[in-house]
Formats: sequence, C-alpha cells, structure tokens
Amino acid sequence: MKDCLLAVDVFGDFSHEDGDRLLASLRDRAGGFVHTLDAARRREIPVLFANDTHGVWDGDSRALVERALAGPGRDVLEALVPRDDEAFLVKPRYSAFDLTPLELVLAQLEIERILLMGMATEMCVAQTAIDARERGFKVTVVEEACATVDERIEAVALDYLVSVTGTLLAKSLPDG
Repeated sequence: MKDCLLAVDVFGDFSHEDGDRLLASLRDRAGGFVHTLDAARRREIPVLFANDTHGVWDGDSRALVERALAGPGRDVLEALVPRDDEAFLVKPRYSAFDLTPLELVLAQLEIERILLMGMATEMCVAQTAIDARERGFKVTVVEEACATVDERIEAVALDYLVSVTGTLLAKSLPDG
C-alpha cells in the first residue's frame, strides 16, 4: 500500500481569533510535528502540503511560507518548511480536497493511504479526513502532529473520525 503524508494548514500567521490557543498547542506538540515530518522523509513517503491561502491567490507557496515565518510561530515553523520537491497546494476551505487538485495529485502518485497531520485537528484536519474517506482513501491521523484550539472538541472530532468514518489514529509515525 502506498502512503503519503499530508500536512494541512501548517503555515499561518496566527492572527485570527483562536490564533493564540492554536499557536500554544503547536508549540506544545512541536516535537511530534517535526518527528512525523522527519520520519516520513526518512522512509521516503511522499510529503504534500495543503494550506489556506489567507486571502492571497497568487499561487506563490514560498511567499505564503515566508509570511508565516515572519509571524509569531517562526520558532516552530522553521523546522517544517517544505522541500522543493514536495507538492504545496493552496486551499480555500476547511478540506484539502475542496476546490483543489489534491485528488489528481494523489492519483498520479498512486496513493492509497493518507497519513494526516496539521491544524486544527477539529476543523481542517477532520474535514480533510472525512473527505478523503468519502473518496475511498484509507486515512490515519497522526495525533502527535496535530494542533488544536480546544482539546475537548478535538477529542470529540477524533472519536467521530474513528467511530463513524473508519479513520485510524496513530500516536506517532514509526521511524521505519
């Protein structure tokens, strides 16, 4: 089975209403994000990024990442910067599938299982997992590599993903 790691909404400036809580969660879980990304790269699992455009539709993913690095999350985000050979898609909504070419990219790579990480677990990560399952992909949410604005709602979302959609949870991504 061919896997990929999909990183959802990792790069942002945290200037929204829940930004402080989301950044605090990211900092608490930074080691998990770094470990997951490094483990995927060591195992030669394709890494894809899907990120909110934050209202800028010029398609310049490097500039999007640089804007995020200029914000308060730089200390964590620097270790998560995409490599030149990793796909970076911009998205307008919660799901990384909604109005993006993600499904085409996954088909080209012959991906069967999506390993999912990102922010926020209860929002964009959960919606992406639901949409992936509806499209026939196997999905595993890597818990150590997800940040949240509300741990209670995150737990509800993860329970829903497991109980209703058949999504799997993994505490971490094995080094392989």
